Amino acid sequence: MPFLSRAEPDYALCGLNCCLCPRFHTDGPSRCPGCGGPGFEDKHPSCAVMGCGIRHGCIEYCFRCPEYPCARYKAPSERDSFVSYVKVLPHFREAQEDLDQYPKELKEKFNYLKLLIDKYNDGKSKTFYCVVVNNMDYRDLCTVMEEIRFNEELNGMEGKLRAKEATQLLKQRAEERGVVCILRK
Repeated sequence: MPFLSRAEPDYALCGLNCCLCPRFHTDGPSRCPGCGGPGFEDKHPSCAVMGCGIRHGCIEYCFRCPEYPCARYKAPSERDSFVSYVKVLPHFREAQEDLDQYPKELKEKFNYLKLLIDKYNDGKSKTFYCVVVNNMDYRDLCTVMEEIRFNEELNGMEGKLRAKEATQLLKQRAEERGVVCILRK
């Protein structure tokens, strides 16, 4: 099956934020290049959504399909895989409203996630960071990340303790806002 090559593989045809997935932030053979990115066809040779997008005129995003919302998007998914599906429908709405702004905010979320993984990871927090960054409202995430980045006491801590404190701040904000912080298997 011919696959779409996408200029921006960070935000998938199906509404997932690929750049916030743990597999996007992995080195080695299990790394995913994002939707339609280089090598995508090798990683996902039978992507049903990509096949559907091709059949519907090589649409860029499912929300641009004349049949949207189809059965796949009538209700949010109840399960997750490597990345959370909780916010797919709200993210579609945001992207529909302003397809210029959504990728900019997604790129900033990506940068926050990269900072968390690089500086505040205790070796077991990557999936948590991916889920919370994906599911948290952009403005709330900006607020808590500013608190993390500029907290001198937190940033002066040893690695595992620094990761624990950063995780706690994210969990606290998530709980306040009712944000899902774990993958639903």
